[in-house]
Amino acid sequence: MAIQPVLRLGDPRLLKVASEVSDFNNPELDLLIEDMFDTMAAEDGAGLAAPQIGIGLRVVIFGFDDNPRYPDSNAIPKTILINPQITALNEDKEDGWEGCLSVPGMRGMVSRYTSIRYTGFDANGSPIDVIADDFHARVVQHECDHLDGIIYTQRLTDPMKFGFTEELSNSGQLSSASCTE
Repeated sequence: MAIQPVLRLGDPRLLKVASEVSDFNNPELDLLIEDMFDTMAAEDGAGLAAPQIGIGLRVVIFGFDDNPRYPDSNAIPKTILINPQITALNEDKEDGWEGCLSVPGMRGMVSRYTSIRYTGFDANGSPIDVIADDFHARVVQHECDHLDGIIYTQRLTDPMKFGFTEELSNSGQLSSASCTE
């Protein structure tokens, strides 16, 4: 169990499409997942994708019971999601402030589907099939974007709604409960 360094925007590994996992229920995958949870916890994140720690596999984790970065957000079940697929359940989208452990100290406005279904596998290869709404759905979409080499900055709805968290908060544009990752 170890906290891994999080790659930051500008590292070309963040822009690569991750490879599917084909070998489940093995010590290497278990160690990766353990390191990801340790890293996410150390950074007070809501989620983390394997490419963010330099591992080009289609593995994301997310979830928290209580998180100081999201005091007004409902808990999200702690989840390991491997080889995910996301399906929007309707066309409804909502703008929301997002941040990223790979873009520390910054936030931007991103539009995401409000209701999704995500499928994939857990670390043992057992199928996962979940309906998620609102913040939960936003977190899953954000993390899964990393698997396709997409950073939230590529999805900004308005470049004028992107900046440093402190300045956005001080200007009244951003509340502490309105951010992802």
